[in-house]
Amino acid sequence: MSEAPVPQGIAEPRYEAIPLPDRRSFGNAEMVERATRFLAEMKLRHSVRDFAATPVPRAVIEACILTAGRAPSGANHQPWHFVAVSDAAVKRRIRVAAEAEEKAFYAGKAGEEWLRDLAALGTDAEKPFLEIAPWLIVVFAERYRVGADRKLGKNYYIGESVGIATGMLITALHCAGLATLTHTPNPMRFLNEICGRPENEKPYMILVAGHAAEGATVPRRAKVKKPLDEVATFL
Repeated sequence: MSEAPVPQGIAEPRYEAIPLPDRRSFGNAEMVERATRFLAEMKLRHSVRDFAATPVPRAVIEACILTAGRAPSGANHQPWHFVAVSDAAVKRRIRVAAEAEEKAFYAGKAGEEWLRDLAALGTDAEKPFLEIAPWLIVVFAERYRVGADRKLGKNYYIGESVGIATGMLITALHCAGLATLTHTPNPMRFLNEICGRPENEKPYMILVAGHAAEGATVPRRAKVKKPLDEVATFL
């Protein structure tokens, strides 16, 4: 059965309960096994800066973006928009604008402590991956809604909602066999113009996606993850 169409514009809220459509239940042993297997899969995820130019089918990106769209969000407003860029000229414009901001960042705008923390990761103002990788997915956060009648409406927990969706997008791309890199030049307002997005959307992140290049490396420091007792407390 196909899903009901989503009303356009800002509709009046109406509560309608339906039975839980996808109930699943596993025994304790299977739950542990599934969780452990997924942990092992995610241990294979790395942020990569060396990408191959190998094309990736649009269908893969579409499926991963639809996966991100299944994320929970404040009042189910889904305050995100994903601009998937494969056009070489557009990627070039994004790189030029991003590197202009990065040069100011590394020239001192970031401050000594931030630059010192980045030193172990080997990053600098040059961002060739923005052109080499086959896909850039620019994530936008919808600051407020605009209905079909141009009436404005509020969104809720925007940062939290978009952050969850972006995490699910990264996970989906990884499970599809692709490498990713999160890139956040500051400021990023140039992305609205390049991507043709409206004023009510704020650039959240550039997610670089593609296959890792032959000979790709990662910083040793990036492999150091906090143990459970440092990231969790059980009461």
